[in-house]
Amino acid sequence: MCRPLLSVEDLTIRFRTDEGLVTAVDGTSFEIKDGEILGLVGESGSGKSVTAKALMQLNTGNASYGDDSRIILRLDGDSGEDIDVLSLTRASDLKVVRGGAISMIFQEPMASFAPAITIGGQMVEQLMLHTTMSKREAKTFSIEMLGRVGISDAVLRFDQYAFELSGGMRQRAMIAMALSTRPRLLIADEPTTALDVTIQAQVLDLMRDLVAEYGMAILFITHDLGVIAQTADRVAVMYLGEIVETGSVRQVIHEAAHPYTQGLLRALPRLDDLEATLTPVAGDIPSPLERPTGCVFHTRCPLAMPGTCDVALPETTGLGDGHSVACYAVTSPGEAAA
Repeated sequence: MCRPLLSVEDLTIRFRTDEGLVTAVDGTSFEIKDGEILGLVGESGSGKSVTAKALMQLNTGNASYGDDSRIILRLDGDSGEDIDVLSLTRASDLKVVRGGAISMIFQEPMASFAPAITIGGQMVEQLMLHTTMSKREAKTFSIEMLGRVGISDAVLRFDQYAFELSGGMRQRAMIAMALSTRPRLLIADEPTTALDVTIQAQVLDLMRDLVAEYGMAILFITHDLGVIAQTADRVAVMYLGEIVETGSVRQVIHEAAHPYTQGLLRALPRLDDLEATLTPVAGDIPSPLERPTGCVFHTRCPLAMPGTCDVALPETTGLGDGHSVACYAVTSPGEAAA
């Protein structure tokens, strides 16, 4: 059996603040395989971006990781070397991960591009840092990559600044820059939220095509299950720093087992019933400073059982075919039969 490209094991992330130690991610584990798109879904404040940044050690200096936390990255091929990203301390060692084996694209490209440097200048600088290309080779390759992601007049755009491009074109340019080092894993953090629906569809199609062409994996972060349904192979649903349900897209969308996943689905508008009332998940996500005891969702859960859900964390239950859920209200097929 092929080893996963990336294994996140018992990831716990805390931040030292003036108010005390804040837990943003608590004991999270998941895997990403070669050529797979894993969707990481949850409301704002669920810990999705903090988790993603941990994969490249990009969290702020006041972040600390649990003693048992591991982020294992397989570098080259199925028999390639494994490295624990969290064990890397020197910038020269992290260069293998940051922009090398892993690249990241963000929700707002203007926050990623330097306003005083041309698009092409930034792409060339990155390639010269991470590859052995000469400046001329890097320029030629950068123009080629801009064209590959659907940017017209790539030679002209190469010498333009980010503010001279439209939102959709900036997003494509950021994807081109992220892909230029041929990463094994692309992290896409809310990459389509700021785009209109037509450009959003184009970007999603582009990302699927790139996975097929380059064979890389994608961690796709969003709060929108509708986008995930069009894009991902598997889904991990995160709530307050914990993964509460995982499975294939079909399993999570059509056979949602966790009350939180079910609530997210009920909040989606339905094109086949325009009169249907949207039902938001009741209540608000708690502050990380006031994490609930027991199951972190019990304060908003319609199925919460006092004395159980608010006391201890539920164990993850396998529902078959890779579908799993952490909820006291859900029993495994074997338990149900018994």
